[in-house]
Amino acid sequence: MAGVKQARDGAVGILTLDEPASLNAMTPDLLGALATAIAGMTQDESVRALVLTGAGRGFCSGQNLKASEALGEDIAAGVMRFYWPAFRALRGCRVPVVVAVNGVAAGGGFSLAMAGDIIVAARSASFIQVFSRIALVPDLGSTWLLPRLIGRQRALELMLLNEPLTAERAQEIGLVRQVVDDEQLMGEALALARRLAEGPTRALVATRALVEESEHATYEAQFRREIELQAIIRKSADAIEGRTAFVEKRKAKFAGR
Repeated sequence: MAGVKQARDGAVGILTLDEPASLNAMTPDLLGALATAIAGMTQDESVRALVLTGAGRGFCSGQNLKASEALGEDIAAGVMRFYWPAFRALRGCRVPVVVAVNGVAAGGGFSLAMAGDIIVAARSASFIQVFSRIALVPDLGSTWLLPRLIGRQRALELMLLNEPLTAERAQEIGLVRQVVDDEQLMGEALALARRLAEGPTRALVATRALVEESEHATYEAQFRREIELQAIIRKSADAIEGRTAFVEKRKAKFAGR
């Protein structure tokens, strides 16, 4: 598929943004290809985790300004039509998503990295908001995602001052899970994805949904919502296997169902 390479590592699907000449800058075609690739990959029930990364020297350098005309005169409508489906597919993916950030994640590319579940960064990785440098506001979900990951003050600092964030600093403030040498990036990302792929997929994804819902719920409402969802999940094959394995004092073997 033009713009996105697909591969498999056992139960892990690997999606690679493949426009290295532009540092994988976003275009309607690239984001459309990503949304299609996520849908196609996750239709296969044997896929139980995804890794998203970028080809070449960077993860994603943000929006390709040369492609902005393709969005049409109504920019908001164009972005929602061409870009939102890929972000929605990542955020609501039926399996956990590990993002392996190599090189720069700038502007919308920063937003894209945050749309996954867990970020692993190469030592060469850097994160920068960019927007205020060109008199714009953050977009593609940054103002929703970033404060929730690192807090309001640190998010505003990055957005207002446009100071690049190194991989090590990103780990310090909780944006990324771990920082590894560049040549180890995919190995570590795949190891993490394999670990997730061996887990109870429905429960993991339901946990992600609960965390997102909690941002807008009262304590009491969330207390009830957890139990309501628990009543559904506990009937799953994995939950039954988990309880049985606990009683039998053995390691559970989850099947993602």
